[in-house]
Amino acid sequence: MRIGVVTFPGSLDDGDARRAVTLAGGEPVALWHGDHDLAGVDAVILPGGFSYGDYLRAGAIARFAPVMEQVIDAAMGGMPVLGICNGFQILCESHLLPGALIRNDHRTFVCRDQVLRVENTDTAWTRDFSAGQEITIPLKNGEGGYVASPDTIRELEESGRVVFRYVGVNPNGSLNDIAGVTNERGNVVGLMPHPEHAVEDLCGPGTDGLGLFTSVLERVLA
Repeated sequence: MRIGVVTFPGSLDDGDARRAVTLAGGEPVALWHGDHDLAGVDAVILPGGFSYGDYLRAGAIARFAPVMEQVIDAAMGGMPVLGICNGFQILCESHLLPGALIRNDHRTFVCRDQVLRVENTDTAWTRDFSAGQEITIPLKNGEGGYVASPDTIRELEESGRVVFRYVGVNPNGSLNDIAGVTNERGNVVGLMPHPEHAVEDLCGPGTDGLGLFTSVLERVLA
């Protein structure tokens, strides 16, 4: 299975995402922000970093990159798409996911190992987890506070579209401790923490993040 990882100017974690794909048993495919096709991939990952320097606001310029036209069309057609940190911001700017990510409520950058609770295991990216399972993966952001209108938050909660929730401490002021959400179809997921930094015991807090990448392999191959 071929999983594309998009590199934007300012991406930092694209190499880590490609390695996570390899460790999960997939074939990573490097995609460039200026590409006009997705090279026949089966899924797409938008990695973390500071695309286009986070000018205007995080993800605002990347949303208009040529490759995003293809990503948006593919996502609307059902292709699995994962946005990690800056990728989550890009998905919200692209309106593939609701809400927005704003500056952390304490106005400082946060970098820590973060406990999350898996709330939804019916998405393309969470099938290998158990509902209620707690996992620990790294978190690093300055604009990670998830916000949305009261109606949107209520709809996300009532429809089970909150995928991950912060446990123990809310590191950035996200409403309802929301760390990740999905679209109605369950093929598009965005989260602020970095599962690609928790895929092998040598580096990071363990391998809790690997389940996102193995989940999508099973989803496409099923």
